[in-house]
Amino acid sequence: MKKRFSKTIPALLIASALVATLTACSTGGAGGGSAYPERAITIVAPSGAGGGWDKTARSVAKVLSETKLVEKSITVENKPGGGGAVFMAEYATADAKNDYKLFVNSPPILINHNKKEGNSPYGFKDTTPLAQLTKDFGAIVVGADSPYNDLPSLLEAIKADPTSITVAGGSAPGSMDHLIAVLPAFKYGIDPKQVKYVSYDGGGEAVAALLGGSADVIATDVSGVGEYLKAGKVKVLGISAPERLGGELGELKTFKEQGVEAEFLIWRGVFGPKEMSDDAKTFWSKKLKALTDAEGWKSELQANAWESDYKDAEAFAAFLNEQDKLVQELLSALGMSK
Repeated sequence: MKKRFSKTIPALLIASALVATLTACSTGGAGGGSAYPERAITIVAPSGAGGGWDKTARSVAKVLSETKLVEKSITVENKPGGGGAVFMAEYATADAKNDYKLFVNSPPILINHNKKEGNSPYGFKDTTPLAQLTKDFGAIVVGADSPYNDLPSLLEAIKADPTSITVAGGSAPGSMDHLIAVLPAFKYGIDPKQVKYVSYDGGGEAVAALLGGSADVIATDVSGVGEYLKAGKVKVLGISAPERLGGELGELKTFKEQGVEAEFLIWRGVFGPKEMSDDAKTFWSKKLKALTDAEGWKSELQANAWESDYKDAEAFAAFLNEQDKLVQELLSALGMSK
């Protein structure tokens, strides 16, 4: 009996140690890395203040903090330049392993990598896509006192004398706002290279240029002009949605219903560094999904006229691969592909 008991004790100790080790691994014990995040987090908007990236980054940070989904402090930084290309060059090289710096982006991360002029060597494959959160649409916008009241009248004026109309956008030539600007012109039979486009660092600056008289038209996202529309400062001549939107923007006409066969979807999502740790990826996958279910996030969607369009990391990466092909086709059709 003594011999049998003495042999059982070591076996029990080994089994207990094994269970403890497995438990520590699964819950992130010593060396498991589950303590992430251990310090403050930065979310970058690769543009100036006031545009879609800036508003998205600030809304995400606000809701994650207010709901306590993330207990560490979250700071939003603006890094304008080249429609996001300047930030991407720094991020892909200097922050490839930085789990504490995320950023928001949209089609420019695909466009900048595929366009001919000002091409960025870095694209979404130099990141870790974490989640798509929303979808938005492009808008062609003029000042309240503009002589143009619909899209065809503006396009006719551009066709008659392209140099007489200055179109502004919050991203570099060949980038998203530029594509939104020239796509209806292209579909209307105008050489997109003839459209006089001026770029600014962010949608907010483009709107300021319009209101200040430095631009006749801006191409931007619908959600970025809602407050100016309510205040009676601008007119929206057309939107790139497949059909009219709901709510307060329901009266805005689409390109299509004005005879211009063009659509453009503006998705927005959150990305991490290319070599992001598994612990960080798991953390953000859970938190960003929980974010989309939060009442605070639903309020942000409504306040900014965004539509929820959540995709998890796997679905988002697959979607980006498909969208990348479409962007290449569009740029090629416009003579702007690399």
